[in-house]
Amino acid sequence: MKTSIFTAALIGATVWSSLPAAAEVCGKRDTVLSRLSEKFGETRRSLGLGANNGVVEVFASDDTGSWTITVTMPDGRMCLVASGQSYEDTIDPLQASDDA
Repeated sequence: MKTSIFTAALIGATVWSSLPAAAEVCGKRDTVLSRLSEKFGETRRSLGLGANNGVVEVFASDDTGSWTITVTMPDGRMCLVASGQSYEDTIDPLQASDDA
């Protein structure tokens, strides 16, 4: 599932980069990190470079199962891309489907 969520994060970052400014939920990186840690108990689980040189990160909490995908842009803005519940930290090899 970890691979799946990170793939979803990269897709979300690409979609996010095409959204109008009014749709953004962004803030100062330090402020967003504090909220994720203090309010939701989330810690960073993975990261990678996304569209427009944005750093895509997945945060999650083992205690609550909450997860959040963010993109931090070169100017320091951290924007929320997606969030949800029931996070599981797994590593599963990708397998091709016979239906493809």
